[in-house]
Amino acid sequence: MLGRKQYIFNKETLSYEIVKPTLKRRILRCCIVFGLGFLCFAAYSWIYSEVFSLKTLKTKILESRNEELLSQIKGLNQKLDEKHRTLMEIEMRDNIVYRPIFGMEEIPSEVRDAGFGGVDRYSHLEHFEHSDILISSAMRLDILSKKASVQSRSFDEVSLLAKRAGDMASCVPSIFPVSTHPRNRLGSRFGYRSDPFTGSIRMHKGVDISGKRGEPIYATGDGIVVEVCYNFFGYGNQVIVDHGFGYKTRYAHLHEATVKRGQRVIRGDQVGKMGTTGRSKGVHLHYEVIYKGKAVNPCNYFDHEISPEEYQSMILAGKDRR
Repeated sequence: MLGRKQYIFNKETLSYEIVKPTLKRRILRCCIVFGLGFLCFAAYSWIYSEVFSLKTLKTKILESRNEELLSQIKGLNQKLDEKHRTLMEIEMRDNIVYRPIFGMEEIPSEVRDAGFGGVDRYSHLEHFEHSDILISSAMRLDILSKKASVQSRSFDEVSLLAKRAGDMASCVPSIFPVSTHPRNRLGSRFGYRSDPFTGSIRMHKGVDISGKRGEPIYATGDGIVVEVCYNFFGYGNQVIVDHGFGYKTRYAHLHEATVKRGQRVIRGDQVGKMGTTGRSKGVHLHYEVIYKGKAVNPCNYFDHEISPEEYQSMILAGKDRR
């Protein structure tokens, strides 16, 4: 057998001597040992892979379900991309079209894109496989929900004003504050001009309309008189009407006011008479339109399509109410 010593009888010495193997025999023995070792290793590897690492049926089912869920999450992310693009288009129309129609300021991006508080908001997802995809998807869904909520509130505001559009149409200051008689001419316009007293360049926050003393001055929109006062070094006798929806109008340098504070006026109602009180060099009306606390150009609001007959009819209706 392999590895057992072999002996031979020496007739000359009358003794047994160990037979020394030849080089060829030694090489053959090494090959046999190496071959047997390789076969043992291969057998062990096969047994380990096929027996000890064999997946159970339950494991295979769970892995299949996991791949299915991962595929669904990726599909959800594609749908989130589509919904996000749609919401972006709605937000753009809301800021550029819907809100400006009703004089509403656009919603700033820092409000629409406001984040969520708490650094551990998604920590419960960190121990799952593919946690990065899960956390990213959850975050995107939260952001989309927040943006949709902001947009929903904006539409509620626009809808409320849309229902009051008829009231708004009658409140916006849109007519000339004096009759269209040729003697009533539009003088100094809105913007920077040379001050008639000092000659320095100053902002003129309204328009000046010249006419004769005592010329009737009319409310340019429905509203409530919120101020009737006299300012010696400025506007002189003035009336301020609050029309709601962010609009106010000022009628200054009046000879006298014909309304009282708190009085409700309708477009075409007389609020005063033209004069030259306060800081004024001649008989005229200083007329301002104020939107959300800021003076704007009144000429942008004048309805140039109204005919003299329609204007006169409106004034007569105001007199009948009085």
